Amino acid sequence: MRQALPIPEPELTPQDLINRAIAMRDILRESQDKTDERGYFSDEIQQKFVEAGFYRILQPKMFGGYEFDYETFFRVMVEISRGHPAAGWCLTLAASHAPVIASHWSEAAQIEIFGPSGHFAAPHRAVPGGTCVPVEGGYIINGVWAYSSGIPHSTHFLGTTLLQTSFPPRMLHFVVPRGQYTILDDWGGDRTLGMRGSGSNGVKLDNVFVPEHMTAFFDALGVKQDLRDGTSGTRLHDNPMYLGILMGPYHAALTTPVIGAARAALDEYRDILLSQNTMVPPIVKRAFETDFQVSYGRAIALTDAAEGVLMEALRKHMGYCQRWAKTGVQSTPEENFRLWGMLQTGARLACDAVELLFQTAGSTAARKGSRMARYLGDAQMYRGHASSQYLTFAKYIGRSNLGLPAGMFDL
Repeated sequence: MRQALPIPEPELTPQDLINRAIAMRDILRESQDKTDERGYFSDEIQQKFVEAGFYRILQPKMFGGYEFDYETFFRVMVEISRGHPAAGWCLTLAASHAPVIASHWSEAAQIEIFGPSGHFAAPHRAVPGGTCVPVEGGYIINGVWAYSSGIPHSTHFLGTTLLQTSFPPRMLHFVVPRGQYTILDDWGGDRTLGMRGSGSNGVKLDNVFVPEHMTAFFDALGVKQDLRDGTSGTRLHDNPMYLGILMGPYHAALTTPVIGAARAALDEYRDILLSQNTMVPPIVKRAFETDFQVSYGRAIALTDAAEGVLMEALRKHMGYCQRWAKTGVQSTPEENFRLWGMLQTGARLACDAVELLFQTAGSTAARKGSRMARYLGDAQMYRGHASSQYLTFAKYIGRSNLGLPAGMFDL
């Protein structure tokens, strides 16, 4: 086994990371306009994120990471998203995939991927796309993968394609280093309603050879895979977090920026209440008018509930990992579907909070450049995401609870 990479700050604590994220709130808010126009946060902010250790929170200690848990990671991401939800989306979707590599790739591949510095940042486009042709020693991969959130500051692209040489086709996950993929200029500005600074550009691969050791076959949702013997990650790192079950953490990565948007909208609303007057007598600051107090209090409760749901879902996920380590029992499809449903519900509560605040903040909130309008647009981008469609998804929860086939997840 190779010698472990040095950890940049061995004494760093989870609270240190949270405090660093809080300290970045002002710079994130001040740069919102430029970030959204550019489509992703600046190189200066990226360097601050790297130096703060945000990309290493979930990364194995063997490769220079802090190997903290998911609750720590997402608490940090909520605070970043409170500064700018789109920047939080971009960072979260680039910094959350070290456990995927640590779980499912071989030690030799991990040495290559994490590299001599240990800095790793990559989106994972889990929806299969492109084409894959087996050749000696690996695969030739072509195609475009849209919505690769976090790609602008990436070190790698983690993608998915279908290997058609078997029936049914197998999902092949692959890693490509920066320089072998093209980042398309298709994000930022007014191209979307919200999440304009999320770095969700498309990625193009043109006849890229991917060595076999840089690929892996696994069930990205953890529904069908037999994990009784663990993964290469649990054996290499002796940490059940690297069991590689992804359903809960993956939707947590979408829920978190919306909770950040709700927190940011609350901050904006509070400023409005303290600075603007009522429109009819008695003319007082809105903070002293009951209707505004009710809307503000309801939105606080909705946001607190959303964050509580997020953290409880993450604790459940970590509990399932620890249960496997103690008993060998892996989480069931029903448990994982229900985590997803919890997280969808948490995000919906956060969206409700943002929408309530926007609706009662006054017409100034709807003007171009308004932060409140930005947060509303960010929340609507989540509402429209395929993974957020709770009514469509609810049937999988019900079917798994009833012991029935789960439909497309049985393929």
